Amino acid sequence: MPDRKNLRIAVLIPCYNEASTIASVVGDFRAALPGAAIQVFDNNSTDGTAQLAKEAGAQVCKVTLQGKGNVVRRMFADVQADVYVLVDGDGTYDAVSAPRLVEFLLTEGLDMVVASRVSDRQEAYRFGHRIGNGALTWFAAQIFGRTFTDMLSGYRVFSRRYVKSFPAHSSGFEIETELAVHALELRLPVAEVETRYGARPEGSLSKLNTYRDGLRILSTILRLFRSEKPLAYYSIGCIACVVAATLLALPVISVYLATGLVPRLPTAVLCAALILLGAILLTCGIVLDTVTQGRAEAKRLAYLSIPGPRQD
Repeated sequence: MPDRKNLRIAVLIPCYNEASTIASVVGDFRAALPGAAIQVFDNNSTDGTAQLAKEAGAQVCKVTLQGKGNVVRRMFADVQADVYVLVDGDGTYDAVSAPRLVEFLLTEGLDMVVASRVSDRQEAYRFGHRIGNGALTWFAAQIFGRTFTDMLSGYRVFSRRYVKSFPAHSSGFEIETELAVHALELRLPVAEVETRYGARPEGSLSKLNTYRDGLRILSTILRLFRSEKPLAYYSIGCIACVVAATLLALPVISVYLATGLVPRLPTAVLCAALILLGAILLTCGIVLDTVTQGRAEAKRLAYLSIPGPRQD
């Protein structure tokens, strides 16, 4: 069992213009995790969020590079702890669940626990966001295999191993997708725990744009598909080229067998070019797959070089 004595827990709260909720979020997590360091990372807020967080007792750090992904990168680099609780500062996540999430991470020896959102209030979890989250989660599952039911949750608990081995390439809200794919790629022990999800209080506005950020998340999934599974990614292009070449070549072959002539020479040249392109794509996939295997091994070694939570 993990040693709870002197266990360092950090609550990381990324914020952008959350003046209406930040004080209550800091207070709620301080009450739920009395020994934890509450750290608010303010991302160029213009409504006094940083000052209110400081007055509530949090340590405040300013991050000038805009975007949640940039904030998470800075958090993971700067904060030293054994267990990390990452939660949005909008007041929608249940602070009371934090001890249960931390205990589950430690007891089960996990690297990430995702707090999947459960709410029966339409205003808490907008229908468009719910549908988009489900569609993107399903799409990621088709590419990366086993995934999460709530891949885009902003409430998670991490081990030190996870945090210090996470590369953090994303700059915006697509960071949650990258967090999930990193765990799936390295086959890390992870789990989901259902938690209550509430509505934003009056005066608090969501920074998430359903269509713009949805497209960015989708593009991130495709980018990660290309970089983490290049053989499968380029094989799709290879198969498309071969199928197109075959369909175009059938009439040409039929005429040739009947007459011994190739009257549609441009089509024949196009078919040859498509087959050549397919071969190039397949070769790229094979070469890049070897490179990706090397990168995955390096990530794994970096992960293993970092001690987990203290053990008895």
